[in-house]
Amino acid sequence: MAGDDPERDRLTGRVSRFARVGAGLGVAGAGYGANLLFGGDAAGERNARLVKEALGRLKGPLMKAAQMFATVPDLLPPEFAKELQELQTNAPPMGWSFVRRRMAAELGPDWETKFGGFEREAAAAASLGQVHRATGLDGRALAVKLQYPDMQSAVESDLGQLRFVFGLFKRLDGTIDPSEIAEEVADRLREELDYGREARHMALYRAFFDRHDDIAVPEPVFSLSTRRLLTMEWLEGRGLLSFKAAPQATRNRIARLLFEAWWSPMTHLGVIHGDPHLGNYTFAGEADRLNLLDFGCVRIFPPAFVGGVVDLYRALIAGDRDAQAAAYEGWGFKGLTNDLIDVLNVWARFIYGPLLDDRVRTVADGVSPGEYGRREAFLVKQALKEKGPVTIPREFVFMDRAAIGLGAAFLHLGAELNWRALFERSLEGFETQALARRQAATLQVVGLA
Repeated sequence: MAGDDPERDRLTGRVSRFARVGAGLGVAGAGYGANLLFGGDAAGERNARLVKEALGRLKGPLMKAAQMFATVPDLLPPEFAKELQELQTNAPPMGWSFVRRRMAAELGPDWETKFGGFEREAAAAASLGQVHRATGLDGRALAVKLQYPDMQSAVESDLGQLRFVFGLFKRLDGTIDPSEIAEEVADRLREELDYGREARHMALYRAFFDRHDDIAVPEPVFSLSTRRLLTMEWLEGRGLLSFKAAPQATRNRIARLLFEAWWSPMTHLGVIHGDPHLGNYTFAGEADRLNLLDFGCVRIFPPAFVGGVVDLYRALIAGDRDAQAAAYEGWGFKGLTNDLIDVLNVWARFIYGPLLDDRVRTVADGVSPGEYGRREAFLVKQALKEKGPVTIPREFVFMDRAAIGLGAAFLHLGAELNWRALFERSLEGFETQALARRQAATLQVVGLA
């Protein structure tokens, strides 16, 4: 590993990035003001397109953050969410000269001798880095993830520019205070830059699913990994969408595996795989095994928050309003009134809906994946305009994001299952203090404490 880090939050990189991002958003801001004055009923849609165009010229953290916001239906106006969801994360990969420099900087000038083979062309490229196929000295197939240059500078610069974007959203609709969400996204983006942390996330999930034959997690190769380079086992598989025409039993099996891969770590360790992108799941054979990929965005929750998730589930089933209020207060909602509890329950009954219904069903009958949660989000927005603004606790951004992404995957599959029975199975033996003990011990073992 290189001793010095010439890319670490370089001032020149931050200034350059700030200027380029600021110019794009400045143009969007000018157009935004004109639309508010003269735009009429279509102003919101035109403003959304302006911001999308400004962000779409960039690759990196700000675009990634914008996509995060777009997957939380209760955060953005529908026209903004629609435009931001269309932003493309598949940036053109960096060339071989970058690859050689990055590999030499991380593993030394003799880096090629540490692999049996290394493909020059990237197998995949996204907003923060790219992946190359390689072979270990033992012949094992490997995936090598390289972080793009100056990402630390880009993140710090782009997080500053997010204040401008949030200002636009708040002026459009002040019903939700996004300040806590902004802090949450900032922390998670910074974590995603630390590939050493991602390797430890991967090790945590691999240990958790060690006894499962039908859920696989790549093995990280720590000797060939650094803060900006992650080498791991390559797992072969096909994407989820290639099974859309598979028999119902196959699609149901895929949905069961996804449900277990998401909920079991949540209820047993207080962690979730927070990036619902369909590319983060592949399936081996005829969907006999789920390959769970990309552990940059893993959210570790306080045990009390997870306890609140379970408490609200049980309170909604029982119709216990006092217990519902206690769960919201435990999560950090302030100034709750009866009216605000009613509004929050609209969203809660949507998120928990499939778990409250003890029968075989789809996640949402008659709803397309792209519209999942939109109707309920609109009802919540309208109600908050009358009942008062609300500050969303920071933990909700990735809880909501992952839940919405998972639900959309189930809709793509047309899965029909008894979701309540699956959730109850994940809760067997659940107790908040026991979860806290398991979480502390597990995080200590994998170096995340």
